[in-house]
Amino acid sequence: MTETTQPTRTAQTVPVAGRSCPDCGTAVVGGGQYVSWCAACDWNVDPGARDEEPPGRIERLRRRIARHAGEQLFTELTAGTGPVAGAEPATGAATGGGAVSQRGGRGGRGGRRSGAARQLALGLASLVHGVTLALFAGGLWLLVACWGRGALPVFGALAIGAAVLLRPRFGSLSKAAEHKVVLRRTDAPRLFALLDEVAGSVGTTGVFAVVVDADTNAGVTTYGPRGHRVLHLGLGLWEILSPQERLALLGHEFGHYSHGDTRRSFVVGNALHSLDTWRHTLTPQRPDGLMDLFVNLVTAPPRLLVDGTLALLEHLTLRDAQRAEYRADAAAARVAGTEAAAGLMDRLLVSDGVTGELRRESVAARTRLGGARREDPAEGLWERLAAHAAAVPGHEYERLRRAAERRGHQVDSTHPPTHLRHRRLMCDERAEALIVLTPQRAAEVDAELSGARRTVAHELVRG
Repeated sequence: MTETTQPTRTAQTVPVAGRSCPDCGTAVVGGGQYVSWCAACDWNVDPGARDEEPPGRIERLRRRIARHAGEQLFTELTAGTGPVAGAEPATGAATGGGAVSQRGGRGGRGGRRSGAARQLALGLASLVHGVTLALFAGGLWLLVACWGRGALPVFGALAIGAAVLLRPRFGSLSKAAEHKVVLRRTDAPRLFALLDEVAGSVGTTGVFAVVVDADTNAGVTTYGPRGHRVLHLGLGLWEILSPQERLALLGHEFGHYSHGDTRRSFVVGNALHSLDTWRHTLTPQRPDGLMDLFVNLVTAPPRLLVDGTLALLEHLTLRDAQRAEYRADAAAARVAGTEAAAGLMDRLLVSDGVTGELRRESVAARTRLGGARREDPAEGLWERLAAHAAAVPGHEYERLRRAAERRGHQVDSTHPPTHLRHRRLMCDERAEALIVLTPQRAAEVDAELSGARRTVAHELVRG
């Protein structure tokens, strides 16, 4: 496999001929298809800040809270007053416990506070499931004991239906992987051997299956009563990474298995899902008449209760989730080296642009006039995407880093700000890679993914 991008280096700013900063007079950088900006005073460094605001008042609030928590946790980790991000696998991974700090102990006051929040979150999540159980039991009683007593059995049936909808779920691989490519060990033995090696290097085990799609993301989860582990691999991200950055991505994802994350546990994770389901069900409707106004008024108290419970549970688990991200980043550095892990952070900054490029490819393939292009538009799609990402100049990455720091860029509302994750990696002692993905081995893994790459590309261009 050919390396698609090189690890990020210090950006060199190339002046644009004839352009000067209107604020300080320094020659600006960028231009053409990239934003023109001033490296001296940051003029125009983030012209799209307002456009990047996430939709919805609740989501914006979540991100602001997460940003503040990420900054506070970063300060604690850097000062040594909180649990270390975890350069070694956590001994309490199986139970979701905190990692033992390399500097000794369990992080002192920060560790005790995290432990108390974890216990409160578990208690609150159990209460949420208790409400679901009470709905089922009460509905069953109304249905059986009150049969023939007016509308009571109807309310009982509705309560049972709500309880079934809100029940804890183990998840299903067939549903999650619908219309996606699923690889198992017999399909890609070299890929799974690599996954096993990466997992072993961070103190955990491999996965049962790999689900491949076109997303510019990756993730790990579990399915079924036996907790089968599954890796979701988005080719939109995978294809723009260098071999070592791919190892960093895998190290990060397996680091989530190695280090406990309360939100990924069965009890708390399902409680969050139940509360989200309640919130969606109780969302006020646009009033078209008196009946809509009445329904919105009646559902207002339970809606406020659900919103408050969800906000409290997210607050109790936020620090644990963000600490798990820092630890997963440290695991990525252990596996692939600090430079590759930091390079992965930079690729996350261009993920929106990569998503846009994939969307343009899909639209172009479906809107071409017959005969305008004879070859299959899916052919060479990933190579074109990798070339697009590789063509991003150093000064654009530098601008994106500065813009990310200004707006507190996050992958989502659970992740710490990306620039702090990058800075945390650079604060630690530079790690050399435990695993080096040689060109031959990378080509072998790439060959096993070739069928999935073709299938996903054809699905993408067909829309």
